[in-house]
Amino acid sequence: MIQHKELASGRWKEMSLCEQMANIGSEVSRTLKWKEKNNPIQSQKAFERALELIDITLTTKLRSSALIELCRLRENLCEEYYKPDTKGIEQLNKYLFQFAIASQKMKMTSQNF
Repeated sequence: MIQHKELASGRWKEMSLCEQMANIGSEVSRTLKWKEKNNPIQSQKAFERALELIDITLTTKLRSSALIELCRLRENLCEEYYKPDTKGIEQLNKYLFQFAIASQKMKMTSQNF
């Protein structure tokens, strides 16, 4: 079931890869938050949304290096999600947070012109 219908229908492809990664990071952050709060239902939903966004991104035209990076991200997220501790997801969250920062800086820079 597609949870991000509006994004999947085309809006996602209008975003930069940096913005897409930042949005994936938001879902990974929610996954981590709910996992730490011991709420497996909400954690699973956020995890599935993160995977869905990665999959939508994989359908866009990407350079091979970006494609490899996204596949590694997906693989690592799946691997770390099912571990009892959250250290791996915390690391992925930190990595993806950098895209949120970069995305905001890009928006601020473009608004200044």
